[in-house]
Amino acid sequence: MRIFPAVDILGGRCVQLVQGKRESATAYGAPLSCARRWINAGADALHVVNLDGAFGDSTRNADLIRALVKESGIEIELGGGIRSVEDGRRWLGTGVSRIILSTLAIQQPESIRTLSAEFGSDRVMAGVDAREGKVAIHGWQETAGDYLSWAKTFEQLGAGSLLYTNVDVEGLQQGVAIGPVRDLIARVHVPVVVAGGVSGRADVALLREAGAYGAVLGSALYSGKINFSEALEESR
Repeated sequence: MRIFPAVDILGGRCVQLVQGKRESATAYGAPLSCARRWINAGADALHVVNLDGAFGDSTRNADLIRALVKESGIEIELGGGIRSVEDGRRWLGTGVSRIILSTLAIQQPESIRTLSAEFGSDRVMAGVDAREGKVAIHGWQETAGDYLSWAKTFEQLGAGSLLYTNVDVEGLQQGVAIGPVRDLIARVHVPVVVAGGVSGRADVALLREAGAYGAVLGSALYSGKINFSEALEESR
C-alpha cells in the first residue's frame, strides 16, 4: 500500500484544517519545505490540495504548484477547486500525475469521461467525500446521494482511481472508520486511496488489510501523532 503525505495549500502556505473548516487552519510553513520534508523521509508521492481553489479561487497557487511538481520530481495527485473540464485540462498541463474531481464529478459526471478520454484514466481520480454514507459536495456543506452508487458510476465513466474521504472522521485524529472503506473496496475494481482519520500505525495496517491502494496522511502526520517512517514501514 502507498502512503501519500498531504500538502494542503491555503494562501500560499502549507496548512491543515479540521473538518474542512477554513477558520481551523494551522500553518506549517512553505509548501515546498513541507514537500521536501516528506520526500527526504522517503515519500514517493504527494497528495496536494489547493484549498484556495476549494474555497472559490480556482486559479490561485498555480505557479506554486507548478514549482512543486518541477522541484519534487515525484508523483503528485491534485485536488481542490477543479470546477470545469477546462480547469482539469489546465491543471493536468502543470504536470501533476492526476487530478481529483469531486464536486464537478457529481454535478457534471461526463467530465470524467471527457478528461479520461483525453488524458487517460490513470490521470483522472474521482473524489468520493462521504458524510454518513452520502457524498458531500460544495465544501462538504451539502449531500447528494449514496456514496457507493456514486463510486460505481465514477468507475463506469472512466475514473482510473477513487479518493475516499470519510468526512465524519477527517481531521479529528481519532482513527479510521474501516467499515465504509471495506464496503467501497468491495464495490469497485479500481484502486482506492483513503483519507480521513489515519492517525496511527494500526490505521495503516487496517487499510492495508482491507485492500486499500493508498492512504493519505494529514493532520496526524503534521501534529506528530503518526510518524511517517513508521507508517511507511507498516504499509509494506
